[in-house]
Amino acid sequence: MVGFQLINGLAGLLIITSLLVILSDRPGNSARFYALQSLVLVALFLALAEATDSHELYLWSASAFVTKVVLVPLIMYRAFSKLSDPKLGSGAVLSPALSVVLAALVVILCYSVVSGVSLPAAAAIKPALAVSLAHFFLGLACIVTQRNILKQVFGYCLMENGSHLTLALLAAKAPELVEVGIATDAIFAVVIMAVLGTKIFLTLHTLDARQLTTLKG
Repeated sequence: MVGFQLINGLAGLLIITSLLVILSDRPGNSARFYALQSLVLVALFLALAEATDSHELYLWSASAFVTKVVLVPLIMYRAFSKLSDPKLGSGAVLSPALSVVLAALVVILCYSVVSGVSLPAAAAIKPALAVSLAHFFLGLACIVTQRNILKQVFGYCLMENGSHLTLALLAAKAPELVEVGIATDAIFAVVIMAVLGTKIFLTLHTLDARQLTTLKG
């Protein structure tokens, strides 16, 4: 029982790190906070592996550490840390206070949805499952409410972490090949978006997504 309490507690930290990623004023800092969040996710995988006696999740933890804690943040930091748009600022449409309120409402709504789930595997981890679902929607909200195209990339990464956690919670015995597929997809997606973001900045000299509404032939 203590193991599941730890899992639910670590899941709560994911929401805090998500807000740090979204509200950070510089993409380089967002990359650092994303690495911190991924480290919490790895710790959650380890706690879940211990609680469910899942050897597969130990392998997931090792793979997630290499890809999510090291490779993906390093790629984003090296690609984004030198890009800045002083006129745009952080690019946030919502104030920090409203963002925190929105995150709380999303978590509450997701918990009300998850509370009706009657799966035996989810009985002790409903708070963590609610957080994983909320995490996906927070990533989507980041994409929608951020004008900074680099911060929108982080929104995708938050969505991916939420989906990854949901899979781990509901399918702890899934083979390592599933984790490898998820990690590979995330790395290639981030590389492609980092290249596109850099090209857009070098061409338009701005990171404002509103400047991408006109197509030129």
